Amino acid sequence: MYENFLMNLPSDALTWWTVWRRNYLAWKKSAIVSVLGNLADPMIYMFGLGFGVGFLVDRVDGTSYVAYLAAGMVATSAMTSATVETIYAAFSRMHTQRMWEAVLCTKLTVGDIVLGEMTWAATKSLLAGTAVFVVTTMLGYSTFSSVLFVIPIIILTGLAFASIAMVIIAIAPSYDYFVFYQTLVLTPMLFLSGVIFPTSQLPGTFQFAAHFLPLTHAVELIRPAMLSRPAADVGLHVATLSGFVALPYLFSTSLVRRRLMS
Repeated sequence: MYENFLMNLPSDALTWWTVWRRNYLAWKKSAIVSVLGNLADPMIYMFGLGFGVGFLVDRVDGTSYVAYLAAGMVATSAMTSATVETIYAAFSRMHTQRMWEAVLCTKLTVGDIVLGEMTWAATKSLLAGTAVFVVTTMLGYSTFSSVLFVIPIIILTGLAFASIAMVIIAIAPSYDYFVFYQTLVLTPMLFLSGVIFPTSQLPGTFQFAAHFLPLTHAVELIRPAMLSRPAADVGLHVATLSGFVALPYLFSTSLVRRRLMS
C-alpha cells in the first residue's frame, strides 16, 4: 500500500515540468486565440451585468457595482480557464489521445502527469485572470499596484480548480458528462460565492454553504486587493484554497492510476 501511495506522488521536485513544457509547446501555436477566448466570457458578464445592473444598483459594499463585479470576474476567469483546460484538453490527452499511457513508459509517474497538467491549467488561469485584471484596471476599476497580491491568488485558484477537475476527468466515461459538472457545480457556485452579489444577501443556509466553496475564498482575497482594502481572514482563505489543491490531487492521482492500469 505504501509503495502504491509513493507511485501516486511526483518522482521528484521537477520532473512534472516536462509535462508542462509539452503542453506549452503545443499551445503556443494558438496562444493569441486562446487568450482572447478566455477573455471573452468574463468580459461579457462584466459589461453585460456591470453596466446593465449597474444602472439599477448604485453602490455595493461601498463601491460601484462594476468595480465590485470586476473583482469577481477575475476569480471566475481563473476558475473557468483552469476547469476547461482540464476537463477538455487534459481529458483528451488521457482518454482520446492516450498520451498519458505513453508518458508512463518513461520515468514519469502518475503524480508527475497530474501535477504537470494541474500547473499547466493554473498557467492558463493566470493568463486569463491577468488579462481580465488588466482590462478592468485600464477602465479604472482597480490599480496596477494590486497585481502583486492578485497574481498569487489567481495561481492558487487555478491550481485548486484544476485539482478538483482532475477528479472529475478520472471518473468521467466521456465528454458528455462534463456538462453536468459545469451546469450543476460551476454555475451555482458563480451565484453562491459573492461574484455577482454579496453572500450576505443569500438565505442563511446558502451563506453557510458558501463557506465551503473554493470560489468564495478566491473572491474574498481578490476583491479586497483590487479595491485597495484590507482582507479579513487571509490565513483561512489561503489554507482552504490550499486544501482544495492538495486533497483532490492525492485523490485524483489514485483514481487516474487505477483507470490507466485497468
